[in-house]
Formats: sequence, C-alpha cells, structure tokens
Amino acid sequence: MDGNWTQAADILIVDDDPGDALLIGEGFLRGGNKTRSCHVVRDGHDALRFVRQADEHADAPRPQLILLDLNLPGVHGLEVLAELKDDASLRSIPVVILSSSRHPDDIQRSYALHANAYITKPVDLDAFSAAITTIDACFLKLAEPSPVAQAGETGRHPVLEGLQPRDEL
Repeated sequence: MDGNWTQAADILIVDDDPGDALLIGEGFLRGGNKTRSCHVVRDGHDALRFVRQADEHADAPRPQLILLDLNLPGVHGLEVLAELKDDASLRSIPVVILSSSRHPDDIQRSYALHANAYITKPVDLDAFSAAITTIDACFLKLAEPSPVAQAGETGRHPVLEGLQPRDEL
C-alpha cells in the first residue's frame, strides 16, 4: 500500500454551479492543506473524459476522490456514477454524491449504483464548509484504500455525520 495515499490527493469536482465548485475547492484547501489538487469539470461528458484521460484531459491525473453533483447538463450524475462503477479500472475511486436533491429516489438510486456516500448540499455556508471538512477527513485523511477496493471491488467507507444512511431510504 502506498503510504502517500492520504498525503497528496487529486480531487475531481463535477458540478455545473461555479459558486459551489469554488466553495468545495476552497474547503479542501482550507487550513493550509496544500496537498490537495482540485480539478473542476462542469458536465457529465467532461467528467467521463477526465477520468478516462481522453481528449483535452489526456494528461489528467487519476483522482483519489470524485465529488459528483447529480443535476448536470448533458450526462446526468447518476449516469456518470453508473459508468464509473461499471468500469473495472475506475470503480475503486470513491464517489461522493454532493447534491441539492433530498429526493429519496435519488439517494436510493445513488447507493444502488455504489456511491460511497450521499451528502445533501447544505445551504448554510458554515454547514457547507463542515460537510467538505467531513468528506476530507473520511476519504482523504483517515481512510486508507481497503484491500477490497484495491482489488477492484467497490469498497465502502464509514457513514459519518451528515451522510444519508441507507437504512432510512
């Protein structure tokens, strides 16, 4: 296992709202954490090109974490999630759904497609910042890739405060 996995991280933010993308990126860089590199794409097609290192993203790094909004232009976030988790070379990348949708069908479908977590975007700035801090702690600071995830299977990470638990669906 690479001991640097939790040190430096490339994060892919897939969100068509420039304000939300900025808040997410700033949240990961807050506290002087210069080991996070945030890459932003605004639609589902571009997200898939980025992770597959296609076209203008040929030199893109493999992200250690993907934050995925659902309501995207072009390819919907659930379609992006399905393609990511269906591709053996990409399915071990943790995908956190960060969406304004609280609809139970969106939450249930996200978990059915093997999202690692579902977080509803808080409207309060402090709560939004706290959600990003929680994601960082869970997926980048504290978590190590599970042997299952390293083997190409979909690994699960613990449910933290603010996540929508599966058993409430």
